[in-house]
Amino acid sequence: MNPERAGCTSRRALRLFYASTALFSSLTLAACTGGGSGIPTGNAGSVTGSKPAAQEPQVLRTVEGLQLPWSTVFLPDGTAVISERDSGELKSVKDGKTTVLGSVPGVVPGGEGGLLGLAVSPDYESDMSLFAYFTSGADNRIARLTLTEAEPGSPLKLGQPEVIFAGIPKASTHNGGRIRFGPDGNLYVGTGDSQRRDQPQDPNALGGKILRITAEGRPAPGNPFGDNPVYSLGHRNVQGLDWDDSGRLWSSEFGPNVDDELNLIQPGGNYGWPEVTGAPGRPGFIDAKVVWPSTAESSPSGLEIVGSTAYLGALRGQRLWAVPLEGENAGNPVSHFTNRYGRIRDVSLAPDGTLWMLTNNENPDSALILAPPARPGS
Repeated sequence: MNPERAGCTSRRALRLFYASTALFSSLTLAACTGGGSGIPTGNAGSVTGSKPAAQEPQVLRTVEGLQLPWSTVFLPDGTAVISERDSGELKSVKDGKTTVLGSVPGVVPGGEGGLLGLAVSPDYESDMSLFAYFTSGADNRIARLTLTEAEPGSPLKLGQPEVIFAGIPKASTHNGGRIRFGPDGNLYVGTGDSQRRDQPQDPNALGGKILRITAEGRPAPGNPFGDNPVYSLGHRNVQGLDWDDSGRLWSSEFGPNVDDELNLIQPGGNYGWPEVTGAPGRPGFIDAKVVWPSTAESSPSGLEIVGSTAYLGALRGQRLWAVPLEGENAGNPVSHFTNRYGRIRDVSLAPDGTLWMLTNNENPDSALILAPPARPGS
């Protein structure tokens, strides 16, 4: 198969503000089948809260001139920072102007590897640090990057990286790469199986996992396997991580030829790969909450949860998926922008409430900035 099937407080308050918004209307929801029909389905027989509507969000503007962007994060002043996979560059976008912050040393792109996920330090205002997941010549690793400015308000520059975590297996595909700080202040890391099927079920291996580490790169206290960075196992290639308003962690994940997944993550949970995919109800493994039986319609990448809706960018599916959530249940996905903007790599919530989508393989690529959901009755 071709690569990727080819073809904390202020942010939480912002989500709560948009929880009652009107990108939603009634849907008929079906129970999850885990395969067969080709129709993506959630696990809820009924989700009674807000549900995404068929009406597509409005594209307000675009940021042009990007090359294979992978991740977007936002600094406290609203500046967007975007990673480019193959160039290894970090670019900032502020007031409509795009600036190169610098190249991350040690990035060795190839296949699905390169400069991948970004995360902003919870203490950014005091340490001015970003964290980056990238592929080196030997492995996938995570580095702390410090931004500097000659004087307040001057252009940001990229300092020398400090590697805090290494040894995540690499390959031409299945490198994982999404990182995100959780509500607990720890860094969560989505890894891929790196085409090594023995790794996901081995709690002592780093491939095919969600890891939970401190900002210094040590296993976080309270991890389910003791002094071990592994938080959950049995994953094939985790691509998106985010928390709902109740602090539950969700992840998006590539299936093989079938069964892309949206999962609700439990500490120590086993999500089945390579023994099972989707939601077969097999004892010992946790079923996905949403299953896309046809990977041609999804290949879900970046994940952002806004209010009661999970938004997922789709690579092969070339669209934005919106999934209604209610507690631990998920309803049927609704697609937006199908085949209009190409492959969607990431979806990120900006401080002003807009959603940023990154396109991939459009030569050049862009960031599409979507209007915030409107209030009911507006």
